[in-house]
Amino acid sequence: MITYPLLKNDATIGLTAPSSGVPEELHGMVKQSIVKMESKGYSVKCGETVWTQHKAKSSPAQKRATELNQMLQDEKISLIIPPWGGQLLIEILDLIDYENIKTKWLLGYSDISVLLLALTLKTGIATAHGTNLVDLRGEYSDSTTAQWESVLSTKEGSSVTQHSSQHYQKEWNHDNPSPTIFHLTEPTVWKAAGKQDVKINGRLLGGCIDVIRHLIGTPYGNIADFREKHIKNEPILWYFENCELNTADLRRSLVQMKLAGWFDHSSGILFGRSDSNTPVGDYTIEDVYQELSDELQIPIVYDIDCGHQPPQITFINGAHGEVEVSGGKGKVIQTFK
Repeated sequence: MITYPLLKNDATIGLTAPSSGVPEELHGMVKQSIVKMESKGYSVKCGETVWTQHKAKSSPAQKRATELNQMLQDEKISLIIPPWGGQLLIEILDLIDYENIKTKWLLGYSDISVLLLALTLKTGIATAHGTNLVDLRGEYSDSTTAQWESVLSTKEGSSVTQHSSQHYQKEWNHDNPSPTIFHLTEPTVWKAAGKQDVKINGRLLGGCIDVIRHLIGTPYGNIADFREKHIKNEPILWYFENCELNTADLRRSLVQMKLAGWFDHSSGILFGRSDSNTPVGDYTIEDVYQELSDELQIPIVYDIDCGHQPPQITFINGAHGEVEVSGGKGKVIQTFK
């Protein structure tokens, strides 16, 4: 059984930094984001950790965990969005009070996906992998990013459909943001290893592979337990995005996941676009995808809208997903059941 939060029009948003905070010279980005959220009718409750950054984290682990626990237990907060990702969220996983979390959305990506995946696996509460707060500070959002609200407003038992973007951002240009923050210049093409058209369905789970791989072997990465307790052994449809791994490191991580049983009873794997899929010698990212597809005998879809080359589809950990790829275009239907 998966528990689905529900975002309402006048919701209170909790803003906290369980990974990296924002250095003083970039505080304006956060303030812009808060003003934008308030203009949309939301209230924003902002924690202290957002405004500091020291030694690769917003603040010491205990302070980050205390502030996050307070927001997780605050019935008035319907959605928690960190400003962005970072490096060391994993330090607070064993300090979270999983037993007393009130049902609410968590939205983010990159290092935040460690928290999202761990929370869904431990509690069965759905979490949202998608945009972060500072990328919502623009005059408006592109059509792909903007769907975070409609996805999080989907009622239990209902479905929501998202489509692949028309264009994506190849590289960041923070000093020259567009009205939508991103510079969407490159044509989006979804691909599949060895195939043209693909249809897959299963329970969605995933995140940034650089960091969620470190949940393997911990109490926060027990995929078999989650399957048994929360999804009645339905197949899992994985989605991953690669932030910094070359092809050999990515391959090692995927093999480790396979050996740890993460891909048992999986229906397919989706990979986001990445500018970090650097070949090692003549070992390319296409080689990685094809080998994985051959070994697991499941479809592998890649260059989807997920990760550090925006825009991003909002993926819900725990939801039932149907993914169709045809002619380079993709469709994702998520059902909250």
